[in-house]
Amino acid sequence: MDLQQKIRSWGWIYPTAILCLYGFFANCRPAEPFLTPYLVGPKNISEEVVTNYLFPIWTYSYLALLCPVFILTDLLRYKPLIMLQGAALVCNYCLLCFSDSLAAMTALQFTYAVVTSTEVAYFSSIYCLVPPERFQQATGYLRAAMLTGYTFGATLSQLLVSLVGTSLFHINAITLGTVSVSLLVSLAIPMPQRGMFFKGAEAEEDDQEREAEEKASGREVEKRGCCLGSLVAGWKVAKQIKAAIWEAYSSGQVVCWSLWWALASSAYTQVFNYVQLMWDHVEPSSTTAIYNGGVEAVCTLVGAAAAFGVGHVRVSWSRWGELCLGVFSAVGAGAVFLMAFASNIWLCYAGYVIFKASYMLLITITTFQIAANLSMECYALTFGINTLVALILQTLITLIVVDENVLGLDIVTQFIVYGSYYTAISTVFFIRGLYTACRHHSRPSQEALPSQRL
Repeated sequence: MDLQQKIRSWGWIYPTAILCLYGFFANCRPAEPFLTPYLVGPKNISEEVVTNYLFPIWTYSYLALLCPVFILTDLLRYKPLIMLQGAALVCNYCLLCFSDSLAAMTALQFTYAVVTSTEVAYFSSIYCLVPPERFQQATGYLRAAMLTGYTFGATLSQLLVSLVGTSLFHINAITLGTVSVSLLVSLAIPMPQRGMFFKGAEAEEDDQEREAEEKASGREVEKRGCCLGSLVAGWKVAKQIKAAIWEAYSSGQVVCWSLWWALASSAYTQVFNYVQLMWDHVEPSSTTAIYNGGVEAVCTLVGAAAAFGVGHVRVSWSRWGELCLGVFSAVGAGAVFLMAFASNIWLCYAGYVIFKASYMLLITITTFQIAANLSMECYALTFGINTLVALILQTLITLIVVDENVLGLDIVTQFIVYGSYYTAISTVFFIRGLYTACRHHSRPSQEALPSQRL
């Protein structure tokens, strides 16, 4: 029995375990919470250059890479792109450890864009490696592995910095070791026999044989509609993708939830990317002890608890969901303003914890509501489109607000803009939510919609 036969005989356990192992080490990056202090400290790069020059390069590169990577992911059947992500992570931390030039830090932003754009390969590969009845279970394991890796890395770095006095260079060297392990693990990830868009020759022959058998037996050949798993190469791919998009966004609820996803995610990513600069502005890392790693670990745990808790709340989301989006978006807006105007670092930390927890709560509800109205395959496409729209919006925000060639606003003013943006989102969805709730209330004769449990 050769290796591939052994892998197939192990079923879904082996690919899930390997992907979880990869996800743990790829996300166990102790240096990440201390990136900005490392750049403005040992690397001797000014806050203005980091804010208005370096970080925007990542946003522009991410947008440029996302669509080509999305196509190559399926065409090359996932594994090569996951390996590319592991190699890009290693390259990232080699640059951080062994180079001090601004050109190297500029290249770093591009390699990090490779890392983020290839996440689609990691997230979607599991659906080509395990049977459909294991999708939910395997997805949960992957999310748990990533969460565990991120929390462990953030906690480890904070303990090393606070208790041992480890330098940020050595924190980055440790991170280089963990991501190197992820690259090695990626070599053991199985290669799917088919993609979701482009099938291999063997998979195509299997489909043809199955259809021939169905016709021979007198059964009606199953119509696969917009299922992306049935797509083949050529013009049929574009035609089926168009049909999938039409079906996905023909639902008003899906459009509404997707709109919040795109709008809120663009602002969330901006806050996430620039919050370390805000912390360094409130209390410079060069003169005081910093707790970035501990705060990120707490945020991850609080956000996970919020997402887990909403899964045990019975609510008619069709009636109250949009109002929840408005209310908790307002909470997020208040938290961003708190960070912008706080002169105490602990208030700034608290604002970030509240902001991240409210976002993770709402994105969990949004994800469930979109998935509940679509097939798994159409959901995957909808996720990709929503992510692309969010990235386009984020790029526009970066270009106008952050880029030194346009407004080039300072970090405090940036957060005021982000808070105002979130306020606008909360206002729109709060008004929409009130309308939806009143519309349901005005129909007492109709049978109440059953509660959906997340």
